[in-house]
Amino acid sequence: MACAGYCNNMRRPHGWIVTILCVLYILFEPAFSAPQHVVSTFLCTDEYVFRLVPPAKIAALSYEATDRHPVVSTVADAAKGIPTIHPSSETVLSLRPDLVVMYAGTEPRLRLNLKKLGIAVLDVPWANSLADVRRITNMLGEKLGAPDKASALLSEMDRKIAAARASAPHPPVRTILYEPNGYAGTGGVTDEVMTLSGIVNAAPPAQLSRTGTLPVEALIAAAPELLILGGEETSGSARAYTILHHPALKTLKGLREHAVLTPLLCPGPWSVDAAATFGDLARKARALAQAGPRH
Repeated sequence: MACAGYCNNMRRPHGWIVTILCVLYILFEPAFSAPQHVVSTFLCTDEYVFRLVPPAKIAALSYEATDRHPVVSTVADAAKGIPTIHPSSETVLSLRPDLVVMYAGTEPRLRLNLKKLGIAVLDVPWANSLADVRRITNMLGEKLGAPDKASALLSEMDRKIAAARASAPHPPVRTILYEPNGYAGTGGVTDEVMTLSGIVNAAPPAQLSRTGTLPVEALIAAAPELLILGGEETSGSARAYTILHHPALKTLKGLREHAVLTPLLCPGPWSVDAAATFGDLARKARALAQAGPRH
């Protein structure tokens, strides 16, 4: 720490006054070194930056942060009023940031240009587990000068995890999460949130394609207790959504429900918000199964 040597040299001639000043400097140094003009270039960094950085210190978020066509952001309404951009070298540089927060693997040309100009870039890795979420949140709390806010996010995450586990049905409810285009592979944070909510992925691994899609025939044969269709029932006129309205799905005897799972799009402490939805549907499906077949 730069101040330490200075304090040691100055303590003798100037006595207790310098000692007190140095102690105060050391205590509050993180606030002095925190970035003052932050730009985020991707939705999954927007959601962290918005939660950890005071609005006055956010120069811009990506346009996805407040986009509602469709809503893919967990801060779409709360972040209104903060400037948003379609990130490019020109738009980012015009904001004169002292830190640009980027998701690892995105915008390689922008990253290269920023580094050439000596502008600090903070790469945020993808989280494949809740343990990764914890590590990344703590790292960003330190880098963004907001360790207390990061700690609060994780404490709230832990509270929701405990609540989900306490009310989860046992044994777990056999479930298929079916997304537009027929995606049924989960894994990572999504799989963990499903598990702690009392549901287990019933999609047969051998029937999944290399990209994680599942044919309707294989879904029907798996006979899940619960089928969760990603998105609102009336949403999505694109071809990708047509499979979610396939008439064969009506033959399933288990519970079939649509659900918006925006918190799972970008892994973070907020992802466990989906546990409440999963848990409610799991308990409803189990109650339906115990009541006997529907007529």
